[in-house]
Amino acid sequence: MTYFESIFKVLLIGLVLGAGLPAVFAGGLVAYSNGAGATEADGTTHSSNPAMKYLGIALFVFVGWVIITAVAWITRATIIHHFGFDPFPFMPKK
Repeated sequence: MTYFESIFKVLLIGLVLGAGLPAVFAGGLVAYSNGAGATEADGTTHSSNPAMKYLGIALFVFVGWVIITAVAWITRATIIHHFGFDPFPFMPKK
């Protein structure tokens, strides 16, 4: 059963980070553009919505944080070797 659990965990993380992160970024683009306000082709205008703009920015910041954290996790051993700093001191080293 441990093989199936491991495969399920890898599949779940792959879906969250592989498909979920671009979906969150796309949601941020939609929220930010809907919050900006616009003028349509027929001349009608939509007022800006600051809450949607801030939601879009928050989603962009979240995606950036995930990417930076992933790069730091991948390069953890190199960071420790060159700088003597462990970016994840609460996680055990293998």
